[in-house]
Amino acid sequence: MDIKLTEKCFKGMYGAYAAMFTPYDKKGRVDEETIARIIEYGLKGGLKGFYLTGTTGEWWLLSVEERKQLMNAAVKAMRGRGKLIAHVGANNTDDSVELARHAAAIGIDWVSSVAPQLYRTSFDATMYHYRRISSATDLPFMIYSFGAALVPERDIRFFDLPNVKGMKYTGRDYYAAQRLKRKLGKETIWFAGCDEQLLCGLALGNVFSGGIGTTYNIIPAHFSKICALAAKGDFRAAAKWQDEANRVVELMIESDNWSYRKAMMKFVGIDCGPYRPPFEPLTSAQYTAYARRFAALGIAKRNQAL
Repeated sequence: MDIKLTEKCFKGMYGAYAAMFTPYDKKGRVDEETIARIIEYGLKGGLKGFYLTGTTGEWWLLSVEERKQLMNAAVKAMRGRGKLIAHVGANNTDDSVELARHAAAIGIDWVSSVAPQLYRTSFDATMYHYRRISSATDLPFMIYSFGAALVPERDIRFFDLPNVKGMKYTGRDYYAAQRLKRKLGKETIWFAGCDEQLLCGLALGNVFSGGIGTTYNIIPAHFSKICALAAKGDFRAAAKWQDEANRVVELMIESDNWSYRKAMMKFVGIDCGPYRPPFEPLTSAQYTAYARRFAALGIAKRNQAL
């Protein structure tokens, strides 16, 4: 694996990261105590860190102040035991800049952002958006490529922006990713974002240095082991863990109501509440039926995070 990274910001970054769920209490407020529990469970499972307020973390459903609150709670709970990457993407670029500066002020390790999602979704708009954010602090910046095609001859320009040091690639065109990274001619760090294809990405050897994903919250040890075994070149052993993880992924994504994803966390012992509207909370009967199906997989144990 390509893990001999020289820049200080890359040190200790290889491995698995959970795209953290944003947990809520019974009144729908960000739950700081549960953030700490998610972190403890993930670190015990071998995660290297957490990606905060990304797509999994409901960034588009949170206020700027709530996102700051979550960052603060994560820094407090982490206590320097792993890496924190703050996703600061927002519909308003000024909000992204504000969040990036807050991340830098409280000791977050990296900032990241998705491209503009509603207005001005062109390449030029994305360059403007990323330039504003990446130049707002001295933190290393991670491009978050989510659902967009990679065009190596075009996207290489992102890495000329200030502080751009890596990419979270939530896509499946690993050939394009490999071509783009090869063209860069400088040290960067990349993470695969499709949980079900983590091992496929790591098999390229010199492209991805780990993964960032939703399912990592639920079964963190699986993804930590995939990364560790791949780093040793033991892909046959890693494939066993990927196969089990993919069975969880398959169940997790079968509904477009993402509250089912958090239901899996409740099953392992960490109740994060539902997703916010427009996602519906599960009824007691829905949860019971879903938990029964999850248990039947035989991959995660009820309350194993306790």
